Amino acid sequence: MGGMAALTAVVMLRPAVIESREWRATVTPLASIIGSGFLVAGPILGHAAGNLAWLAMFGLCAAAYLFGAAIRHNIAVVEPMLEQKPAIAVDLIERGSGAALAVAYFISVTYYLNLFAAFGLRGIGVMDANATRIVSTVTIVALGLYGARRGLAALEGVEELAVGIKLGMIAGLISGLLLAAIVAFSGGTMALHQPEHATGAHEIAILLGLVILVQGFETSRYLDDAYDRATRIRTMRNAQLLSSLIYLAFIALITPYFGDKVPVEGGETAIIDMLAPLGALVAPLIIVAALASQLSAAVADMSGAGGLISNITGRRVAVPAGYLLAATVAVAITWFANIYEIIVYASKAFVLYYGMQSLQASYTSAAMQPRNMAKALLFGLAALLAAAIFLLGIPADA
Repeated sequence: MGGMAALTAVVMLRPAVIESREWRATVTPLASIIGSGFLVAGPILGHAAGNLAWLAMFGLCAAAYLFGAAIRHNIAVVEPMLEQKPAIAVDLIERGSGAALAVAYFISVTYYLNLFAAFGLRGIGVMDANATRIVSTVTIVALGLYGARRGLAALEGVEELAVGIKLGMIAGLISGLLLAAIVAFSGGTMALHQPEHATGAHEIAILLGLVILVQGFETSRYLDDAYDRATRIRTMRNAQLLSSLIYLAFIALITPYFGDKVPVEGGETAIIDMLAPLGALVAPLIIVAALASQLSAAVADMSGAGGLISNITGRRVAVPAGYLLAATVAVAITWFANIYEIIVYASKAFVLYYGMQSLQASYTSAAMQPRNMAKALLFGLAALLAAAIFLLGIPADA
């Protein structure tokens, strides 16, 4: 487990990988998607869906891929329209979705760095809400100031380092879980518990509030200053496929560890206790993976927030000022909401953006490309799905 973690980290941090333009364009969406909830996904989905957590994860990944397809359509078709004088409907939808995403980024940066603080403090035996808020506030302010002073390239450097470490830790965890599963299966000792979990409409409502677990792919849309359209479309798709494989493998392999009851209170670090039977190396691996995951995801969304704020204000607000604005709002949210409220608020803000982007894709497919009615209908269904998530999603501890 430790050997696989170290080997993967070394490979991902090789200069040839770090300096690859293709990898740099993939890192931002990948960092955000995996960081969105890799380590909290298990306890939360176990609480919501029991042993069918893997199926719930598949549904979330499929929904995210559908929303990603709409955004990739908009990169290819709508962005060129926006460079000219677009139709009024196109312009209004774009402005509205941009505002929704700005709010979503503010909330998600808060979410990631609150998790970052919770796991970091857990590593030294501290489990206190106010301590978590203080540490997350200091981290948010530090990242905002760093981005404002050094810019996107500096933030990407932090991101690449964190993603390399994170992928190494994840590879170590998955290899350890896989080996344990093989041993248990061959020895006839593998057993699945049936944990208590929400059922019926309540279960569905909780799952609808968890879209943020697979959010992050949309950051590619706002890296247009650094990468061309074809690169952003290709690397967004690659990031979604790779992250989906990682999520599904991890959730399937941790299902035997759910136990009879999956905790919600304190659940942001519950994965540490859940996987303790794997051995003493698990807790350090999880904590390092969590710190790298949340830091890289926060940096990715802060990068996206800075570029987005600059775009929607017609460049009247500079990108560095956008970083500071995102940090300021994130600090405010940190002190006024708990982690589960933050998750569902962020999910609602993101699906509002995804719904508007899907509406944009549906409208332009039908109005501007009459032969693509099948795509128009598909993206229309995506917009309806986003509306259902927005209206019905609830926190996991509700």
